[in-house]
Amino acid sequence: MTDTTTGTDEQARDADGTAGPQSPEEAQRLRRINAWQAAERVLIRPPMNLSLRERLAALTAGAGAVTDLDRPADIYGDGVVAELEERIADLLGMEAAAFFPTGTMAQQVALRCWAGRTGNATVALHPLAHPEVHERGALGAVSGLRTVHPAHGPRLPTAQEIRDFDEPFGTLMLELPLRDAGFVLPTWEELEAVVAAARERDAVVHIDGARLWECSPHFGRELPEIAALADSVYVSLYKTLGGISGAALAGPASLIEEARTWRHRYGGQVFQQFPAALAALTGLDQELPRLPSYVAQAKVVAQAMAEGFAAAGAGWFRVHPEPPHTHQFQVWLPYGPDVLTEAAVRQAEETGVSLFRKWYPAAAGPPGVSFTEVTVGPEGLEWTAEDVRDAVRGFVERLG
Repeated sequence: MTDTTTGTDEQARDADGTAGPQSPEEAQRLRRINAWQAAERVLIRPPMNLSLRERLAALTAGAGAVTDLDRPADIYGDGVVAELEERIADLLGMEAAAFFPTGTMAQQVALRCWAGRTGNATVALHPLAHPEVHERGALGAVSGLRTVHPAHGPRLPTAQEIRDFDEPFGTLMLELPLRDAGFVLPTWEELEAVVAAARERDAVVHIDGARLWECSPHFGRELPEIAALADSVYVSLYKTLGGISGAALAGPASLIEEARTWRHRYGGQVFQQFPAALAALTGLDQELPRLPSYVAQAKVVAQAMAEGFAAAGAGWFRVHPEPPHTHQFQVWLPYGPDVLTEAAVRQAEETGVSLFRKWYPAAAGPPGVSFTEVTVGPEGLEWTAEDVRDAVRGFVERLG
């Protein structure tokens, strides 16, 4: 599941890839996309929803500012791709970094390498972590790894849970933030304690940092200090940064050298990747410095949403977490997802305001409860709290 407001996987599921005769489902999807794209007021306008012409124009406009465009294009990871790897390693304070076409591959390789080095193929991670929910059992099916779950609540594991877990594991994987639990983070002190507990068990620590870029405000720490807690870190180059695709794995030079070998074996030694590398470099220059402002504004938006639902008499609702830990959070309401999505589309069509996008049924719990993910980007900085409350009122009116 992914967020249609973030430029991540959910949006990919709603991207317009239709051709020829349309099924009713395809027609409805296209209607949603058209409504969101035409809306004048949005909290974020995901780059992936742009047309090919717009995407290419944006790439060309930003590329000249991040590298010399007269240099040769990359071949099998040199040139601008190597430049991006050096930039990532420096940003995270790591010895080296390797570019991967996908985060799924990057983490497969990292965890496989650590299994070989520790002699233990068991990975401890949260059951809501990305490999367990969104990768079709790839860690076991492809890499021969085994996963165990030291914690089960909608939060990261505690230090005591790591210490008390009743079987050995070679690697502890921490997803920061834990997206499917609501983009939640521990406190800095809790994170330090969890890492220390893993070290006590002679386990290495790997951070799934697909959205690590926006964690600094919550922790009150810069990226190198956060990354230094772990033995390796994966970061996404399109989630948050607005890039085209790709990921990076950072860590000790010897690990990254081994990871490059496995990247080739896994089919990730791509001939040329300069569009993704250029888009990532542009995102690092343009979006990374603005993330603290998005995180701050998300707190304003979340509080105003809660006030708006209460004032509109919406009944039970939940904004989670409150306040948000990053610039993303969940909203829960006691309606079916189709009802809520239709209200969101109608609001965009009738008023030009797109507050919410697609809604989803809860994976567990009582029927008739749905949630959506909200992301605040540059467009969201223009909203006042009153703007949000007014938009919530308009949304609730369309639920009747």
